[in-house]
Amino acid sequence: MLPADSKRVLVVDDEDAILQFVSYNLKKEGYLVDVAYDGDEALDAASESEYDLVILDVMLPGKDGFEVCRQLRAVRDVPVLFLSARDTELDKVVGLEIGGDDYLAKPFGIRELLARVRALLRRSGGRSGRSETVKIDSDGRYEAAGITLDSAGHKAWWGSEETGTELDLTPREFELLACLMRNAGHVLSRDQLLRQAWNWEIVVETKTVDTHIKRLRDKIDHVGGDPAVVETVRGYGYRIGD
Repeated sequence: MLPADSKRVLVVDDEDAILQFVSYNLKKEGYLVDVAYDGDEALDAASESEYDLVILDVMLPGKDGFEVCRQLRAVRDVPVLFLSARDTELDKVVGLEIGGDDYLAKPFGIRELLARVRALLRRSGGRSGRSETVKIDSDGRYEAAGITLDSAGHKAWWGSEETGTELDLTPREFELLACLMRNAGHVLSRDQLLRQAWNWEIVVETKTVDTHIKRLRDKIDHVGGDPAVVETVRGYGYRIGD
């Protein structure tokens, strides 16, 4: 019998052999495992259940893994481990920049997979649910903490788009704000923000995040907003509050 606090993992792959291989070994390690064969099935599962980790193949029929991750990130703050037969540098960059937490090339050894699963679960600290502080519409607009963000148009406003004041953000400041908005109510470490808002290959000091957070707060303050909505969580990182 599995312990009550067993971690729940969703494995998404259109190859039955890989699904069976990965799910069998995860279950042996004591994880609760669900499987999905395509992107739509994965998104349906994620909308109905809360997972501690999603293991996601990139090359899926219909919606590919990158698109699934984008849509999943809009409603869930859950670690994503990409699996892919494509081991190019560009694929890794894309996967990490859109919100993936790790990238493992096929073929892979089960020991390496399990080690990465354990590492991601340690970093995330527990089951992630939908953020109750952020509203998202079908056009990719986020609303949280008095801010409206249009992810497609790369614009953001203090208040609503119709009656608020547009924030004059650089592309990097916009990406930083977008990361925080997608995970409203949840704390993001400086390393997480660096992976998502900066090119993951560039070596930058974590104080770079602090500098950009200060500029972001200054621009919110400049339009009459409350800069304190971007909260500092001492010793860890930042979050957009309620």
